[in-house]
Amino acid sequence: MIDIIYQDGRPRQLSDELDRLLTGAEIAALFRVNRRQPAEWVRQGRIKSVRTPGGHHRYRESAVRALLADEAEGVSA
Repeated sequence: MIDIIYQDGRPRQLSDELDRLLTGAEIAALFRVNRRQPAEWVRQGRIKSVRTPGGHHRYRESAVRALLADEAEGVSA
């Protein structure tokens, strides 16, 4: 299956072999933060997002896992 997502205003096709895309609510549950926090992290440059045709943010699972690992390192340091 191929999904079309808009990134930087241009259509892009993503296949199932690429990272799964997560919603802000899914990320909020992983980090135990408010569901709007991931969008704030995008504005701060901590993580990148892609936009759906409807204008919603989606986040690559690999980038989210990397951020989660960085956060875990910061807590244990």
